[in-house]
Amino acid sequence: MASGIDSGSAAETRFLLDVMLGKLATYLRMCGYDTAYALDEHDTDPGDSTLLDRAAEESRVLLTRDVSLAKRATRSVLLATKRPLDQLRELDSVGFDISLDEKPARCGVCNGTVKELGNDEPIPEYAPSDGETTLWRCRDCGQVFWRGSHWRDVESRVSEL
Repeated sequence: MASGIDSGSAAETRFLLDVMLGKLATYLRMCGYDTAYALDEHDTDPGDSTLLDRAAEESRVLLTRDVSLAKRATRSVLLATKRPLDQLRELDSVGFDISLDEKPARCGVCNGTVKELGNDEPIPEYAPSDGETTLWRCRDCGQVFWRGSHWRDVESRVSEL
């Protein structure tokens, strides 16, 4: 059930996910959505009022499995399923673009924006050697990303939706 939203592309939509949807956050970030997760900034559940206030203040669509919370939000999507891929299907069915772009836009870990690594920038040991593949670094947390086996696995799963 979607309430008060116009579905759209990743560039147009910002999400806030409640505490039950942590795994979904990574998938949505990989799809390019600005996706805040309730526990990103808190060690414990921040509470319904805090989530509702944040969603309103930051113009975010609240994603939740909590019926009463979804009803209280100005813009929300009530998700019925528990598995992240099923939740992506639900979002796709109400009009959100669930696909991976050629270039990542968001960090799957912290939601920061990513930029392509320059030739003169240091490459961490865990990343592929320079020149093997394009690398991106999160501007916020510094994590380095590339389109490797994990990316291809997620891309395959998302394309089957």
